[in-house]
Parts: sequence; C-alpha cells; structure tokens
Amino acid sequence: MKTDIEIAQEAKMEHIGKVASGAGISEEELEYYGKYKAKLSDELWGRIRDNEDGKLVLVTAINPTPAGEGKTTTTVGLGEAMAKLGKRALIALREPSLGPCFGIKGGAAGGGYAQVVPMEDLNLHFTGDFHAITSANNLLAAMLDNHIQQGNELGIDPRQVVWKRCVDMNDRVLRNIVVGLGNKMDGMVREDHFVITVASEIMAILCLADDMADLKRRLGRIIVAYNFSGDPVTADDLKATGAMAALLKDAAKPNIIQTLEHTPALVHGGPFANIAHGCNSVRATRMALKLSDITITEAGFGADLGAEKFFDIKCRMAGMKPDAVVLVATVRALKYNGGVAKSDLAKENLDALAKGIVNLEKHIENIQKYGVPVVVTLNSFVTDTDAENEFIRKFCEEKGCEFALSEVWEKGGEGGISLAEKVLETLEKKENHFQPLYEDSLSLKEKIGTVAKEIYGARGVVYEPAAEKQIAKIESMGFGSFPVCMAKNQYSLSDDAKKLGRPENFDLHIREAYVSAGAGFVVVLTGAVMTMPGLPKIPAANGIDVTDEGRITGLF
Repeated sequence: MKTDIEIAQEAKMEHIGKVASGAGISEEELEYYGKYKAKLSDELWGRIRDNEDGKLVLVTAINPTPAGEGKTTTTVGLGEAMAKLGKRALIALREPSLGPCFGIKGGAAGGGYAQVVPMEDLNLHFTGDFHAITSANNLLAAMLDNHIQQGNELGIDPRQVVWKRCVDMNDRVLRNIVVGLGNKMDGMVREDHFVITVASEIMAILCLADDMADLKRRLGRIIVAYNFSGDPVTADDLKATGAMAALLKDAAKPNIIQTLEHTPALVHGGPFANIAHGCNSVRATRMALKLSDITITEAGFGADLGAEKFFDIKCRMAGMKPDAVVLVATVRALKYNGGVAKSDLAKENLDALAKGIVNLEKHIENIQKYGVPVVVTLNSFVTDTDAENEFIRKFCEEKGCEFALSEVWEKGGEGGISLAEKVLETLEKKENHFQPLYEDSLSLKEKIGTVAKEIYGARGVVYEPAAEKQIAKIESMGFGSFPVCMAKNQYSLSDDAKKLGRPENFDLHIREAYVSAGAGFVVVLTGAVMTMPGLPKIPAANGIDVTDEGRITGLF
C-alpha cells in the first residue's frame, strides 16, 4: 500500500474554481491562492445567508490510542460517499498545526484514499491563517510590554500580566521564560510564557466570530493583565484591537480545497480539543450548511473533549443544532483499551475486546445525553476478524445506535457507502432532541462538576487553592455565565493518561482556571496538560525532506 503522501501527490486535482462551482460558488466569490486553494469572499455569504440550512453531521471518536482511529479519514470518506449517493455534501474541517506535524501526531488531511488535497500545502503553511493569528497574538503582547515601558498610563501590574506569546511549534523551553533582560531600554524584567498558536485565545475568537464586527468586539474584550487595583486591562484599553483585526482580515475568511474525489472541503481554523475548544470556524460551518444538503464536520480528539466542546461551546454560541453524530472506533483501539500491547493488536482477542469496549460504551452514553442520534462506525483494518466486527455490531445495537463498517481508507468514497446509507437513514427516521449538557445559569464549579461526572465519569472534583481563587475572581468579574472549556489529556476519560477503558472512582484535579473573555468561555486546566507541547525524543521532523525537484517526502 502506498503512503498517504504518495497517494496525495499522485492525485489528479481539479482547479478549485471547478470544484467550487459544483457547490454553487461562482468565480467572483473566490479569492485564489494558486490553482487548488481559495478563500470564500464576504460577498458569497451575503448571497447565501438566507438559504435554508442543510443537515449537520458531527464525526467524533473514542479516546485516541497508538493504534489509530481515523476520525478525519472517516469524515472525508463519508463526504465522498454522500456525493456518490447523489447528495450535495460539503466537508468542514480544521486546519492542521505545524506542532504535531513535526512532532508525533502527524497532520490532519485524512489518510489513504480519503484525504483532502493539496496535502502538503494544508499541513504546512496553507493560506497563512495560523501565521496571521500568531502575528496578531504577538502584536498584542508587544503593545502590552511597550505600554508598560512607555510610562504605564494604565497602571498595569507587571506581576499580573496574563497574556502569553505564541508560536505554532512544539517548543517546551518557551513554556516559562524571562523577558526584558538587558538595559533599561529593553523593557521591564518579568516572567513570561508561550502557548502553541492553536491554544491562543485569538484562535478561539477567529473560530467563534460571526463576522468582522463580532471579531473586533471579541478581540477588544481580551483581558491581557490586571492593574494595581486588581481591575482587568483589555486589548481595547491598549488600543490594539484595530491593528489585530487588520492582521486577521484575510484569515477570517474560510478556505476551500477538495478531496481526492473532488468533493468540496471548507478547512478553516484549528484549535486543539485537549487544550482549546477543538472545532473549526463557525463561519465555515455556516457557509457549508447554506451551500449543501449535508455538512459533515469533525471535532478534535475523542468525544469527551471535541464533541463535548462542539455541543457545549460551539453549538451553544452559534445556535447550531447537530442532526446526527458518527462515532468512530477501531477493533485495534478497543483491544488496546482492553490491555493488549500494540505489537499484539493484529491477533483476534474477543476477551480483550469485551474489556476495552467499555470506552466506546461510555462515549455512546455521553452523546445520547445530548439527545442526538448516534451511528457507530468501525474504521476497518485488514487484521480485523468477522467475529470481532460482529461482537461490536451487536453491542452497538443493544445500546440503541446504528452500526456500519467503513473502508474509506482503502476504497475512498466507495468504502463509505454503507456508513453514508446508515447516516441518511438516521437523519430521516431518528428523532433529534439536542440540548447542551448544562445551563448558562449554573456556577462555574457546577458546570465543571457536570462535565467531570457526566462526561468523564469522575467521582468528584478536587481544586488546587490557586484554582479556587481564580474561579472566585472570574465569577466576581461577571463571567460566571460562560461555558467551561476543559483542558484535559486526550488519551483517557480521566485526567490520568494511563487510565484506559472506562475509569471509575477517580477525582478530577483542577489546577488552574482563567477567562477567555473575547472567546466567551472559561478555560479549566486539569492534571498535567500543557498549553505548549514538546517534541518527542525522535520527532517526525527527522524524516521530512525535499527532493532536488522540490517534492516533499516523509511528511507521512
């Protein structure tokens, strides 16, 4: 079997203008970035905004394992399969970050014969959106430190600066730094920090903003520091809002590319789900809904992170109502949750499958709590056996959800026909009673406790003293009605990455909380999760190269 990058590089792409025209987008409504990428203009939204929405399908997954699950692959393949069935389908994805691309996770273009292309462009610089977000973030940081240096008219307390710089790379040494060293003209010496760009509040703001006016309102509300009286200082106070908006003007427009089978894909924004809210932009999803019969989108990592935030943050803020959820699992991943070593996953093991399937069980139960119908799909591997597939099928049907095998990695859209038919049947016959998990009126601790107990299965919540004070401060400033964005490791339902399956009788540990006033949520950090990842001992970057002819190799 060819590698993902070999398949992508051999693809015969259509001009993006032709792909877009199939979705009802005219050439005048595109802003081209070469032959195969484009941005969607504001004029397009003005024309389609009153169209009736299509159906919205969310693709999510069980907790990720080293065995692989294939959530993006399934999303892409399902979109291609819908097109084969004559449905006007659009795919709405997040943009990949350079950090995991050069680290350990890899990119986010799908895999096998269910990919979006141009794959190398998407996984590297794409249309520059992440660079614009990084620049806007760091402009605000520079203006903040400059204000302190130039007389500090706002009375900013340098010990209470909360705005962090960012870079779209895994670089652990930037987590905790000291700035301002040197002479008096080099600024005030203070401790500073970096986060990865996908964890920046500006990434969240870009993904949640309705339009430029809303973007500017949200940027202006960003809290960068507190003054000596303990009052918040905002980007508006620093007069930084307009300049940041100027840097984000083009980045705010959704991007359109294509799948290997020329199905249109809107790819825009990219917050991680373990340390941010994990969904592509509201603008891209809304455009897709207005242009399609069915929009297929995904949320990052497992359903305990991505789907929860899709429902409780994105849908709550944007007024969206998902019509169905596709929950991706693999036989291999379920056996891994059942205690099988990665080297032994190819062997049939029904006992381990029975132990590990509790992870899938919990995710099914969680999604059903939101009132949305669920279709479970197994991303098929050649080592899977009929007995294992049948065991999972019976389990899912007993849990009241539909089941389908997916072979999109190997066969593209053709391999997703069975799944697409199940999804269409679900959309037609199953009732949808979507509602978020908790009400805005609950206290922040009540919201945290609800997610911890209902979604993660925690026994209780333990707060560090610092987190207790931070939550009290956030509520005293009037942000208690915000939803919570839980920062948690992706590998376990608990805050301990080593607890696989369906952990029970554990407490969730909260070590920090801070308000993202512009994004409109409160970030809650659990366990040892970091907002600036590090590279592994042998990073993927070691194997990436470019030939003399300019062809990128080793990206996957």
